[in-house]
Amino acid sequence: MSATVFPPPPAKLIPVTGIEERFPVRRVYCVGRNYGAHAVEMGHDPDREAPFFFQKNPDNLLLPGLSFPYPSRSANVHHEVECYVALQAGGSDINLEKALDCVYGYGVSVDFTRRDIQDEAKTKSRPWEMAKAFEHSAPVSEIARAADIGHPDAGAITLYRNGAETQRGDLSQMIWKVPEIIAELSRYVMLAPGDIILTGTPSGVGPVSRGDRIACEIDTVAKLAFDVI
Repeated sequence: MSATVFPPPPAKLIPVTGIEERFPVRRVYCVGRNYGAHAVEMGHDPDREAPFFFQKNPDNLLLPGLSFPYPSRSANVHHEVECYVALQAGGSDINLEKALDCVYGYGVSVDFTRRDIQDEAKTKSRPWEMAKAFEHSAPVSEIARAADIGHPDAGAITLYRNGAETQRGDLSQMIWKVPEIIAELSRYVMLAPGDIILTGTPSGVGPVSRGDRIACEIDTVAKLAFDVI
């Protein structure tokens, strides 16, 4: 192996429920506006249009047990609770009927968004990266293996801020279901083991502040809680 000019960064490793081995993350994909009510609250038509995707970076993930540091250069950071899918296989142009074979497991995550920066980017027709792909912007729970829980297509997804429920939806409300997301995304990129996909958020997104306690869960899948500092 060739030497490197400096030590490569360590892989981002997500814990897996019930086992010691951890899940090594390759890429992080996100699906935009995948719940009808959330599309409406963001000022968009909830009709079933083709899904669109954006990315975060693996080192943007915040592992369980850590606090979320409020980011600089923003005064309006919003929580967006999501179900994420962890892949054990991939490919290009994946057949819809075979898509779930690619899934290793599921977890709950939060897609933090610098809403003020995103709104400015939208106004100026600029990319969203600085609003989405910033440090610690995607807290994630442990992964529940599909071998243990199956492939949930229904179940409450909720987020509480300081004990008050702010987001509630159900996985059954996703406009594009997990097999469709995997199949469609594989038309654009080659998916691979280690990829995770955040599948969209229900309505109720809103701001967080330093000192907040965030708790979220997906029934039968996972729970996650952390402080905003």
